[in-house]
Formats: sequence, structure tokens, C-alpha cells
Amino acid sequence: MASNTVTLIGNLTRDPELRYTTGGRGVASFGIAVNRRYQQNGEWQEQTSFFNVVCWGELGENAAATFSKGTRVIVTGRLEQRSWETQDGDKRTVVEVIADEVGPSLRWAQAQVERTERSGGDGGFSGGGGGGGGAARQPDPVYGDEEPF
Repeated sequence: MASNTVTLIGNLTRDPELRYTTGGRGVASFGIAVNRRYQQNGEWQEQTSFFNVVCWGELGENAAATFSKGTRVIVTGRLEQRSWETQDGDKRTVVEVIADEVGPSLRWAQAQVERTERSGGDGGFSGGGGGGGGAARQPDPVYGDEEPF
């Protein structure tokens, strides 16, 4: 079985753009620049690659609320290719990273983590932490019984 998982570390090239589908689901997109520095014949060389990242649902909403241009992030997801035709009839193709997880890189920065309440629409639970009482938590359709943290 083939695996299509990619992890990228880079800086946002633009602020995340948050949109909503007609069904009300959030989707954020942003670009990241990934730098590679290597030595060739005793001289340092630099190469930069640019990637478009797409974050769906609460991940997209949280990314748009958290990150801005220049933020160093870690993105884990899968590569996905999509094609379309322009109004002029030209065919276009793009390969994007569909993110499963996005977080700030803590190599040169600090972050304050603030847990958000999960909406009931994604099958998760709403409510605070702590123990005791309340309704039983329903498994998340993507992560099952895994706790977010």
C-alpha cells in the first residue's frame, strides 16, 4: 500500500485566507516557503520551494485565527492534485498539501496554546475540560476516541 504523507516546515508567504463552503464548512488556504541550505564544492547554496496548503473545518478556522504572513509553521498532510479549466479554455493543474495538522514551529518562537470548544457539527463534543458529570463524549469521525491534547 502506497503512502502519501508529507511534513513541511516553512514560513507563511501570505496571511491565511478563510472562506466557507455553501454548506458552511470553513476552508483556509495559505502558502509556505520551505528553505533548503546545503554545501556544494565548499560553498553554501540555498534553494526555496513554495507550497500551497489547504486546511478544512476547524483546523482551517484555527489556522486563520492564529497565523499570519511570516509565521514559521509545521504542516503534516497529504499531496493532492486537482485540475480545472479557465474561462479562456486553458487547462490548469495544481498540487496542494491538504493539511491534517498545522502548528507553530517553536524553534525560534514561543506560542501560547488556547484550547477552543469543539462544535457539535463535526461529531465532537462541546464543553470544557475537567472531570465528572455531563453527557458521554462522542467519538470524532476523523480521530475516533483520540483526545486532541
